[in-house]
Amino acid sequence: MAKRLAIDIGGTFTDLVSLEEVTGDVVLEKDLTTPGNFADGVMRTIRKSKIDPSEIRQFVHGTTVVINALTERTGAKTALITTQGFRDVLEIQRANRTDMYNLFYRKPKPFVPRRFRFEVRERIDYRGEVLQPLEEEDVILAVEACKKAGIEAIAVCYIHAYANHAHEQRTRAIIEKLYPQASVTVSHEITQEWREYERTNTTVLNAYVQPSTRLYLTTLDDELSKLGITEAKYAMQSNGGTTTFPLAQRVPIHLVESGPVGGVIGASIVATAADEKSVISFDMGGTTAKVSLIDHGNLKINTDYHLEKTTTWAGYPLKVPVVDIVEVGAGGGSIAWIDQGGALHVGPRSAGADPGPACYDLGGTEPTVTDANLLTGRLSADYFLGGQMKLNVEKARKAVRKIAEHFGLSVLEAALGILRLANANMQAALERVSIERGYDPRDFALVSSGGAGALHGATLARELHMRKVIVPRAPGQFSAWGMLMTNLRHDFIRTRLMSCNPSQISQIASAFSELEAEAKQQFRDEEFPLDRVWMERFLDLRYRGQEHTVRTPVPAAALQDADQFDVLIEKFHELHEQAYSFRQDDPVEIVNFHVVGWGKEDKPSFAPLSNDGRSLEQSFKGERSVDFEGVGSIQSRVYERGLLPAGIEIDGPVVVEEPACTTIVYPQQRMTVDRFGNLVITEVAK
Repeated sequence: MAKRLAIDIGGTFTDLVSLEEVTGDVVLEKDLTTPGNFADGVMRTIRKSKIDPSEIRQFVHGTTVVINALTERTGAKTALITTQGFRDVLEIQRANRTDMYNLFYRKPKPFVPRRFRFEVRERIDYRGEVLQPLEEEDVILAVEACKKAGIEAIAVCYIHAYANHAHEQRTRAIIEKLYPQASVTVSHEITQEWREYERTNTTVLNAYVQPSTRLYLTTLDDELSKLGITEAKYAMQSNGGTTTFPLAQRVPIHLVESGPVGGVIGASIVATAADEKSVISFDMGGTTAKVSLIDHGNLKINTDYHLEKTTTWAGYPLKVPVVDIVEVGAGGGSIAWIDQGGALHVGPRSAGADPGPACYDLGGTEPTVTDANLLTGRLSADYFLGGQMKLNVEKARKAVRKIAEHFGLSVLEAALGILRLANANMQAALERVSIERGYDPRDFALVSSGGAGALHGATLARELHMRKVIVPRAPGQFSAWGMLMTNLRHDFIRTRLMSCNPSQISQIASAFSELEAEAKQQFRDEEFPLDRVWMERFLDLRYRGQEHTVRTPVPAAALQDADQFDVLIEKFHELHEQAYSFRQDDPVEIVNFHVVGWGKEDKPSFAPLSNDGRSLEQSFKGERSVDFEGVGSIQSRVYERGLLPAGIEIDGPVVVEEPACTTIVYPQQRMTVDRFGNLVITEVAK
């Protein structure tokens, strides 16, 4: 029987989901991540699942290799070759300081030091016209300097190469001839949008992670082939689609949010099946919590992603399509610590998989969110990972006692304080993707996933007055499950400034046709059938004189009928008003053309839950004391999720356990099992 297999590497656990295409049967597995060599954890999880490798028709992988190399600064020794006069663009960055009142603010340190940034004489203007021919001798001197310095990766980014990339192509040819050992990234293959700082930084970061990503994916490909998995292998991209291993090795920066995106895709699928138009995806794992808003089935995707950005830190811009995800360092392994001023913090530092939270009894001694959940009775010491891992309550108590003694609290009070602070951090993230973007969270349901998501989802939804919480089946492996529900996706974006009015219809249609031809060629190169490919069109529009744009969908009729063109303009006005709270009568202009090419993959239907062998009586496991903040300790009924029948309703307080996740239902809340097996939590009217 043909199966599809997905594996997602998280900060603490590596998750596996296998899906039998005909019957829809699912195999779930989870094991600790192996930071020393991620491929070891992948192979170990596959073997642990006891899946027959010869039955695997497709393998989809979400990896943290790229984001880890960037955040841990473990990438290649990288150089930059750029246009004369632009050597310091990485240093100058932007004038809009994030922390504007901080007199000691320092800009982010470039990934390429100045001594490895080389200038060459060449110049192309924004229309693609050559003003200064490429001086090849300058390129040769730069390459020789790179060889002497032992550079491993070279980024090439010339000004306005998005309009004409002939000079970059020639530079690549020279480098490959003189220094074939070096990995080369040219900017026009990564992004064809303007803005020199963002484009240069994106090119540099792609070069920085390319060698390690290529080594990892090549090694993993070889190991999978040895195991017997030889069919199509895909990597999850940050744009919500998948791509082939070879293309992922060439442009690895598209994998920067590879893992978390799977959870957003899964949330969209669950929302559709549950007849929910708009949801917020909340994925809390071992290291971080990730949130993303889905408005009427539409994922928010932009090309203004910033690595490591905070309210007081500018971070590093990436000019590639990324699902709009807000990530905070609040996972199960997030460490509680006290700063020099005596204030308590939770995260962003995490205990990860090695050594892990103190209760894992693997050498960790710092108090974490998982330890706090254990001490408050929300987690069972005997049923973590379905009983595969026994949690050590005394180790957790010893770790949290350090916090308790500092504040003169009991251990239980300190544990509740840790949970309260972690929830505050995650609530702020939910507000960032909703309230700060012009959305009312009361209009959304919360899809709560990840190994720790269902422990906190009900609390967060209550604080934001959200309509309901949906805990999908297999929430602990939900990101991996979401990867199995994706299609291939490639984005083609090109900057071209022009007016947006009916007189430009033929030029606009021509520009889209060029990008769609590139998209089709990409799918041909991947040997993907074109009869399974479809396209979406978008324009990045703005009022003339503005700085920023609004991505606006383009209906086909708008490019065929001048009367229908007004529909496109009106949609832009609506989206602009939603984002910025006003609209204008000023002329509208185009900045970027954007084509999304989709390759449809076969996916099973969302099957209803069978009630055979399920009953409320069978699922009841007993009671235990759970401490709810503001309420105190309450005896709460405990149920095994795998035995709960569809249609059942239970009033809180309730604990629902399954091998990879625990769901908490608060007093004055009601839990329903819907026809697909999702747990739906709502508030009970007082």
